[in-house]
Amino acid sequence: MNDRYDAGYGGDHDDQYELVGYDEYGRPVYRQAPQQQAPQQPYDPYAQQQGYGYDPYATGTQQPVPPYDPYGTGQQPPMPSYDPYGTGAPQGGAPSAPYDPYGRAAASGQQPRVAEQTAYIPQQAGPVEPTREAEAPGRDERDYRTEQFAFVEEPDGDSEDVIDWLNFTENRTERREEAKRRARSRLVALVVVLALVAVGGVGYLWYAGKLPGLSKSGSKTATATAAGAQNRDVIVVHLHNTKKGGTSTALLVDNTTTKQGTTVLLPNSLALTDDDGNTTTLAKSVDGDGSSGTRDALDTVLGTNIEGTWRLDTPYLQNLVDLVGNIDVDTNADVPDPDATKKGAAPFVHKGKDQTLSGKMAVAYATYRASGEAQNAQLERFGQVMQGVLRKLSSDPTAATTTVQTLAQILDPSLTDKDLGTFLAKLADLAKGGDYKTALLPVQNDGTMSAQASASVVKDVLGGTAKSPDKGDAVSVSVQNASGVKDNTEKARVVLLNGGFTFLEGGTATAASATSKVVYSDAADKENATEVAKTLGLPGSSVTKGKVTSNADVSVVLGQNYKPSSS
Repeated sequence: MNDRYDAGYGGDHDDQYELVGYDEYGRPVYRQAPQQQAPQQPYDPYAQQQGYGYDPYATGTQQPVPPYDPYGTGQQPPMPSYDPYGTGAPQGGAPSAPYDPYGRAAASGQQPRVAEQTAYIPQQAGPVEPTREAEAPGRDERDYRTEQFAFVEEPDGDSEDVIDWLNFTENRTERREEAKRRARSRLVALVVVLALVAVGGVGYLWYAGKLPGLSKSGSKTATATAAGAQNRDVIVVHLHNTKKGGTSTALLVDNTTTKQGTTVLLPNSLALTDDDGNTTTLAKSVDGDGSSGTRDALDTVLGTNIEGTWRLDTPYLQNLVDLVGNIDVDTNADVPDPDATKKGAAPFVHKGKDQTLSGKMAVAYATYRASGEAQNAQLERFGQVMQGVLRKLSSDPTAATTTVQTLAQILDPSLTDKDLGTFLAKLADLAKGGDYKTALLPVQNDGTMSAQASASVVKDVLGGTAKSPDKGDAVSVSVQNASGVKDNTEKARVVLLNGGFTFLEGGTATAASATSKVVYSDAADKENATEVAKTLGLPGSSVTKGKVTSNADVSVVLGQNYKPSSS
């Protein structure tokens, strides 16, 4: 070691150390020098330096050290060895006097060992207790054994941090795996949704006949099949005006498949076939053939299955509106008071939105037809009143049946109070939910249905097929208006259609004529011409033979002597 304390070193310090020898591991051993220092011998650099036992502080005479024998032949006299524990027993040689650090000669025997006298420098391990193996003669001082070492398990202060880090790493890995699983699940769900949307879109296009590559005829067939497969409940209602005369007819349709309700308005000019096979009109059929014959004729023309007939006279309509607590209708005309005696009186029903109508006001509005209006205008007002009644009628079948029974009207045998009440309750529920509409059946001037009627109403709403009567079955009458009154053409048309004739529009004459004429060209049509004159209220003298317009059996020229009120 470099930091050794020799004699005389550090004289300015109170504490001094001296080398006393080496332990079994070859490390130097020091001890504290005594407080009283013995007188020193003169320094002799050449004296007594041959051995290892040189002690600059020893006061006695040291024993001479024999020459070093590097081959260990045994010829060397025994050399006393240092006993660090002061036992006084030399190792492997003759007995020698123990070492006296204070210069005192050993008087006799072995001296006791004093542990306090041996000192150690800082950070130097203490003396190792001697063992039997260490004191055994002839054992190598550097022969280490396992029991001479102590293995200390140092506590790991970072073990908790390591465990926490492992847990954090494991939890982080699990979260990543869970995030990946959720991402895969969402991706699969998105693919499924997109597939369903695509299939639904293709299905809708196929149903609507809009898929490329499919023929129009094929799409129409598919649509017709889908419409025909729907279930519909249908009844016919006839409104009879007991004061002014005339009827208004409508079909009430409940499509139980699509949950859609509809009122189909039927013009009085609709051409039908009576029980005898003759061509007639709807208005004439209601007056002459009754409910049963009209119902069968409508089934034939429209291809429907009407389950019953509801005859509704105007007084019963008034009571029905009062029972449901008035109705709200968007009126399209000012209706005069039918009981007013003076002209210029305030309207009984005002034109406007959300007009509240009582029973009497509802009847006046449903039967009102202004001057010059077609019959369809009045028919549409009737449809508005019927839809307003359905919106106010109870959706409960029992309550609706009670309302019908309260009317105390005599119903057609094909329809009982309970059947009618239950049917109206279903339509009332659809009307309140906004799933109700009103449609007008398009009819041409000759009373037959157009292709538009077959597509939009008969097929889509009623699910039937239009079968108009053969035009050859009725006498066709061409009417030209020379009276100077525009409304006379429409009035004559209605009268002729109700009379079972086919009406043909002849236009308006350039100049007015004082008298009316009924002309036929074939003698076989003279009787038909005479019947037309009677139907229009014209005198028999107006019938004459002459030239008629093309496609007509009889031609009529309305003069100023034509009075619609007389027909």
